Amino acid sequence: MNTLVYLIPIALVLGGLGLAAFLWALKSGQYEDLDGASWRVLDDGDGRPQD
Repeated sequence: MNTLVYLIPIALVLGGLGLAAFLWALKSGQYEDLDGASWRVLDDGDGRPQD
């Protein structure tokens, strides 16, 4: 029972940190270009234009 006194606040702090990181990612525009990432996977990256 004594361990719950430590584990519950730790879980709440970690959950709050995760929520803060998610909100920061939303605010900084990490989820704006969802299609661009899928196209970058298919890109060869050699810098030459495709024919």
